[in-house]
Amino acid sequence: MKPLQKIGAAAMAGALALVLGACGAQPASAPEAEAASGSYRIGVIQLTEHAALDAANEGFIAALDDSGIDYTVDQQNAQGDQSACQTIASKLVNDGDDLILAIGTPAAQAVAGSTTEIPVVGTAVTDFAVAGLVESNDAPGGNVTGTSDLNPVSDQIALLRRLVPDAKTVGILYCSAEDNSGIQADLAEEACKNAGLATQRFTVSSSNEIQQVVESMAGKVDAVYAPTDNVIAAGIATVSMVANENGLPVICGEENMVNGGGLATYSLNYYDLGYRAGEMAVKILKGEAKPADMPIEYLSGDDLKLVVNEETAKALGIDVSGLEG
Repeated sequence: MKPLQKIGAAAMAGALALVLGACGAQPASAPEAEAASGSYRIGVIQLTEHAALDAANEGFIAALDDSGIDYTVDQQNAQGDQSACQTIASKLVNDGDDLILAIGTPAAQAVAGSTTEIPVVGTAVTDFAVAGLVESNDAPGGNVTGTSDLNPVSDQIALLRRLVPDAKTVGILYCSAEDNSGIQADLAEEACKNAGLATQRFTVSSSNEIQQVVESMAGKVDAVYAPTDNVIAAGIATVSMVANENGLPVICGEENMVNGGGLATYSLNYYDLGYRAGEMAVKILKGEAKPADMPIEYLSGDDLKLVVNEETAKALGIDVSGLEG
């Protein structure tokens, strides 16, 4: 496991450059035809803007650049609006892109429902099979493959137990509209049960409900677990503000949520996750592999990083010094 990262390290460098792809219809089948003209057309649909998804996007582009292929990319962001995902998916399919990257489960579901011909690589998706994107994670069987951000929920709950040893009840906070989050909530409940902790679920349907729902947790739970939920991640500043005011430590699904005010996590690296997706995309574009035959890929446990927000720990009166090393 990698060493502890402390908040206050230099922020992730530079925003992605967004390069609009060229217009004009192209056959939907065909990386080979596009390769003959010297350039691949790649569409990107990202569910929303928050640091984890942005990092996955950046990693994907870096992998394309490192491969040396010639490409143009059409970057599209749904700004958290699932109906916009459908509109963007239709656009990218109608443009005849050679490959589409979908960042986030709702984005991947929108694209997968719009084409069975264009290769689709997903990333920041917890379980492709449960989300209905592939026949199985080991053998996708269609035009979709990618990289999973299934996070180490049991390790994160063990971390909560260590940091908040007197906790008896854990509130699990997520958006009810996200399939990924329901999966993680189930895993968190199981991990809490194994750790002797009771649980209570608290759900939001949109970011507008976050403050009220987190306020309602006060007096009912002793700590909060927030998985890699896109709505909660985008609203983590509100979550942490309200939770910290009420003395509720928040163990998060990934490091950028800790950077936003949560207490701690064991985290995957979303840049690495996106980079791995980019490597898969390059193989598909070059004709070296087909999505149907490419198992969903995961980062290993060795890639996990312990991240602690020392300012939050100090505000909550929690000693994190024993986590060093």
